[in-house]
Amino acid sequence: MTRHLIIACAATALSSAAAAQTAPKPISRADYVKTVDARFNVIDANHDGKVTRDELVAQQQRELANGKALIAKKLQEQFRQLDTNKDGKLSIEEFLAGAPAVRTAETPDQLLQALDTNHDGKVTPDEFRTPNMAKFNRVDANHDGIVTPEEMKAASGGK
Repeated sequence: MTRHLIIACAATALSSAAAAQTAPKPISRADYVKTVDARFNVIDANHDGKVTRDELVAQQQRELANGKALIAKKLQEQFRQLDTNKDGKLSIEEFLAGAPAVRTAETPDQLLQALDTNHDGKVTPDEFRTPNMAKFNRVDANHDGIVTPEEMKAASGGK
């Protein structure tokens, strides 16, 4: 129980410290300890030097409420931006106007130039297949002709 409490407090302190910073900055051990201790003191509502389950629950509820309030505020701001006629309602036109533009990454001429290796103005099945098979072969780490989910994950950098 004590171990779980310490882990929970440390995780909460780490998440708060991470959220408070927009860009990573060096932090000394002493400053980090101050941050952890300050976080503990916030959670320890009755200031008896111990954090109980009830105090952790209460802190989580406060953090959830704050998170919901921030999301609601952001959504309200986005709604106001989309509601161009300021009638408090979104028409389908207003809603769709806020959608991001959809564009292709490359023009047809750029694609043709990349795929048409013999420069005859046409792409054969082999020319089309070659770059795609190169991608497959890069992902197929053990070269067994099968790309597993693990190989896909590793190729995407673990994402």
